[in-house]
Amino acid sequence: MNQDLKDLIETFADDPMIMDGYDDCIIGVIERFGQTNHVVYDYDLVIKKLMSEGMTEEEASEWYNFNMLGSYVGESTPAFIHKL
Repeated sequence: MNQDLKDLIETFADDPMIMDGYDDCIIGVIERFGQTNHVVYDYDLVIKKLMSEGMTEEEASEWYNFNMLGSYVGESTPAFIHKL
């Protein structure tokens, strides 16, 4: 992660959880009353990235659901957004 992006994220989120290799999929930081702010990733960009690494769309979706969405690692666990 480049230092500028890291510094920007840290202005909004204390001790943010960042997924290695997916900096280009970050679209922001979510802020909610009474909850820890955390990094938000674009679901479509994550799937495209997984597919660019050789997975089919189905494999990428399964990998995402089990290894990313399905991994709770504390209050700073990243969030994923599906753009409408």
